[in-house]
Amino acid sequence: MSLWRGLAAATRHCHNYRFKLAKASFSYWFFASSGVTAPNREQTLIITRRAFTAALSLTGLGLLASFSPLRLISGALAQGAADVAKPQSLPDMALGPANASVTITEYASMTCPHCAAFTENVFPKIKAEFIDSGKIRFVFREFPLDIKAAAGSMLARCIAKDDAPKYFAVIDLLFKQQNDWVVKNTTETLTRIGKQAGLTQAQVEDCLKDQALLDKIAADQKFASDVLKVQSTPTFFINGEMLKGEQSFEEFSKRINSMLKS
Repeated sequence: MSLWRGLAAATRHCHNYRFKLAKASFSYWFFASSGVTAPNREQTLIITRRAFTAALSLTGLGLLASFSPLRLISGALAQGAADVAKPQSLPDMALGPANASVTITEYASMTCPHCAAFTENVFPKIKAEFIDSGKIRFVFREFPLDIKAAAGSMLARCIAKDDAPKYFAVIDLLFKQQNDWVVKNTTETLTRIGKQAGLTQAQVEDCLKDQALLDKIAADQKFASDVLKVQSTPTFFINGEMLKGEQSFEEFSKRINSMLKS
């Protein structure tokens, strides 16, 4: 088990510990991974733009320093199946038939070790048993808990464009190399992954400076938090029914088969 994954071994999901930059909030994970001292997780921290830019420089993400911050706002409204089913700012990345009777929607952060563990250990079994056979549809949606997760999500979107299978392959690679680009050399590793996927250095840099893409990711995250009440990752919705945290294949299989029978 890597140091990064070991940090969250006591829980089965990654929390959105809300810290504020002006009117926007950032997660505990950003401060824990960037070398900036974080306050008690129950406190709210207001920091200046200069301090935020300094924090980004420590992580090698200076390209994002001038961007509007992500808004991580707690939700107040109950979710419904119709709310979950409808994509918002970005088109859904999904595998499986659009008319499947069962749809699983995952909200994940690219820096969350439990999301990585699910992708490595559970998702392949779900894919083999239920997706490849056409029984269910699986949707992956971004819910970045920090600026590094946002960068990873942006890169995956830039590489895959509208190619869902390629997108799933990229996020699988990002999760497998999570310890490298989250804890160690963020910009260097993301650039290398981008180049391996066919992007040039300039294209990777342009991707990480794409304010419109970041705004769409932030808007979708805000909708998930406000309307669907997503507060940690991974969070799943199976036909609109929320399931929080990293779950076993057996748990998914039980729920899926029950819905298929009904």
